[in-house]
Amino acid sequence: MNTKRLTTEDVTQGAAVIAAGGLLGIPTETVYGLGANGLDPNAVAAIFAAKGRPQDNPLILHIPDPSWLERYCADIPATAYALARRFWPGPLTMILRRKAIVPDAVTAGLDTVGMRCPDCAVTRAIIAAAGVPVAAPSGNTSGRPSPTTAEAMLEDMDGKIDAIVDGGPCAVGVESTILDLTAAPPRLLRPGGVTLEQLREVLGEVSVDEAVTRLMSTNEQPRAPGMKYRHYAPKAPVTVVSGEPEAAAQYIAAHLEPGDGVICFNDYVNLFEGCPVEAIGPADDQESHAQHIFEALRAFDHKDATRIWAQSPDPTGLGLAVTNRLNKAAGFHIIKL
Repeated sequence: MNTKRLTTEDVTQGAAVIAAGGLLGIPTETVYGLGANGLDPNAVAAIFAAKGRPQDNPLILHIPDPSWLERYCADIPATAYALARRFWPGPLTMILRRKAIVPDAVTAGLDTVGMRCPDCAVTRAIIAAAGVPVAAPSGNTSGRPSPTTAEAMLEDMDGKIDAIVDGGPCAVGVESTILDLTAAPPRLLRPGGVTLEQLREVLGEVSVDEAVTRLMSTNEQPRAPGMKYRHYAPKAPVTVVSGEPEAAAQYIAAHLEPGDGVICFNDYVNLFEGCPVEAIGPADDQESHAQHIFEALRAFDHKDATRIWAQSPDPTGLGLAVTNRLNKAAGFHIIKL
C-alpha cells in the first residue's frame, strides 16, 4: 500500500478515504490519530491490525460538534453539554452510554463509548464531509510513543494506511483527558489537555481512577484507552525520577552510567554533558513538557542509549498528564525522592 500525503486543503480526499472504509492519519491538537469509519466493524478492525492493538482496548469516536452526541449516545446527562460548552472543540473525551449503532469493535464490548470533538478544523471538516464518526486511537504502533507530527506517525504507519493529512505539529502534545460521566461522581480515567482542576471548576467533585497512578492487572477490563497496557515506551527501558527538580537532576547525574540517556528540563542540561540528552522545556513550563515529551521519547529510538532517565514534572495541572505518560512509558519504574 502506498500511503498518500494530503494537505489541510484535501478535505474531500480525506473524507473519501473514511467513507470507503480506509485508514486515514488525522491531525488533532493532542496527537495524530489513526482514523476509520467508527460505524464499520471491518474498518475498525483494520485500526487494530495496523497498530497491533489489544482487542480489549476501546477506541474513541470523534465528532465535529456536540449535536452529534445524540446519534450515538443514550442517557446523556446535562453535565455532558456543560462540559462541551466549556471544552469542545478540545482535548476532552467523555465516556457516555452508547446506542446500539456503535459496534462492539469500538467499545471492546462495553456498554459505554468515548466521545470527543477535536480542536482541529480540518479533521472536523473531514468527519462532517464523511458523515460518520471517526474512530481514532493515537497513530503509533501499539506501545510506542504517540506521534505529534505527520513524520513521526509515518515512522510507524507508512505503507500500512491509505493516507495521512499533514496538519503540522500538535499544539497540546498529549492525548485527551478521558472523563467517565456514567460514574458518580464523574471519574477521571486518563489525564490530558483538560486538567483535573479545570474539570472540578465545572463539575465540583471529580474522582481519580487508580489506573492514573498505577499499572492495571491483566484481569482488569479497561474503561477507556490507555488505561491497562504499557504505553508510550521507547525501545530502551525508562526510569522516572520524581521530586524537586534540582534534587531529581542531581540524583540522575549521580547514577548515570556509560550508555545512559536523559530526558530533563532545560535548566539541567549542563549536568549531563557527554551523554544523549533530550530537553523538554524549562522546569516551570508544563505546556512545553506536554508538547515535547513524546518527541523526546521517540528521539531515543534514534540514539545509542541502553537506558533512559527521565525527570518528572510536578503532578498538578497539565503535569499530571505528563507524569502519567512518563510513568506508563517506564512501566511504573519510578524513583521517588
